[in-house]
Amino acid sequence: MILQSLDTAFAPLAALLGLLVGSFLNVVIHRMPKMMHAQWAAQAAEFEGRTLAPQAPYNLWQPPSQCPVCGTRVGALHNIPVVSYLLLRGKCAHCAARISPRYPIVEALTAALSFWVAYHFGLSVAGVSALVLTWFLIGLSFIDADTTLLPDSMTLPLLWLGLLVNINATFAPLRDSVIGACCGYLSLWLVYWGFKLTTGREGMGYGDFKLLAALGAWLGWKMLLPVVLLSSLTGAIVGIGLILLARRGRNIPIPFGPYLAIAGFFASLYGTPIAERLGIG
Repeated sequence: MILQSLDTAFAPLAALLGLLVGSFLNVVIHRMPKMMHAQWAAQAAEFEGRTLAPQAPYNLWQPPSQCPVCGTRVGALHNIPVVSYLLLRGKCAHCAARISPRYPIVEALTAALSFWVAYHFGLSVAGVSALVLTWFLIGLSFIDADTTLLPDSMTLPLLWLGLLVNINATFAPLRDSVIGACCGYLSLWLVYWGFKLTTGREGMGYGDFKLLAALGAWLGWKMLLPVVLLSSLTGAIVGIGLILLARRGRNIPIPFGPYLAIAGFFASLYGTPIAERLGIG
C-alpha cells in the first residue's frame, strides 16, 4: 500500500524536484562556460610560465547568486523557481533591472520533463536514472546553444554513469552499453574527419562525439541509429528555419548538441518501439 502510494506520488514529486533542479541548472548553464574559460586561461599561463593574479573563488557554489546589474545578492524569497519571477514581474527586486525569461523557462521545462519521465517509468531504478539523464541533457543543451561548447566535466561523467546504470541492464545490457559508447564516439569522429578532409572545415566539435558516446552508454548501440537520424532531422529542420526566417548566415555554426539531447531524451522513453520499426533487433 505504501509502495503504491509512493509510485502514485512519484511523478508530482519529480516535477517539484525538477523545479529545484532547474534552478540549479540555471547556475550551471551560466557559470560552467566561465569556469571553463578560467581553467583554459590558467592552463595557458602555466604552459607559458606566467603567473596569474589571485582570483576570487568562482564555481557552482560561490559566489552566491546576485543581480548582474546592481550586484545585490538574491535572497531565498526571491529565488523560488518560477514563482519569484512571476511575483517580481521579471525584474530585480532591488534595481528593477530586467531578468531574462530563460530562467523560469529552464525551471518549468525541467519540471515538465521530470514529470513526463517519472510518469513513464514509475518509481524504479530506470525512473530515477532517467531523471538524472534528463537533467544532464537539459544543462548540456543550453550550454551548447549559448556557447557551442559541451563541457567534458559533464559529458564524461554522464558516460560513466550510463555504464554504471547498465551494470544490471537497466536500459541495455552492459555489453551493448560498452559497444554503444565506443560506436557513438567513433561514428561522429569518422563523420568529422570525412567532412574535414573533404571540405577543409570542421563540421562539429569533439563534445558532440562525447555526448553521443554517453547516449550510447546509457541506451546501448541499438539506439544510436534512431538518435542520429532524429537529431539530424531535427537539426536540419531548425537550421533551414533559422536561415529562412531569421536570415541566419549559412556559415554561422549551429550547435548539434541540443538536437542530440532531444533525440536522446525521446530514445530513452520510446527507443525500443522506434528501433523495432527501423528493423533493429
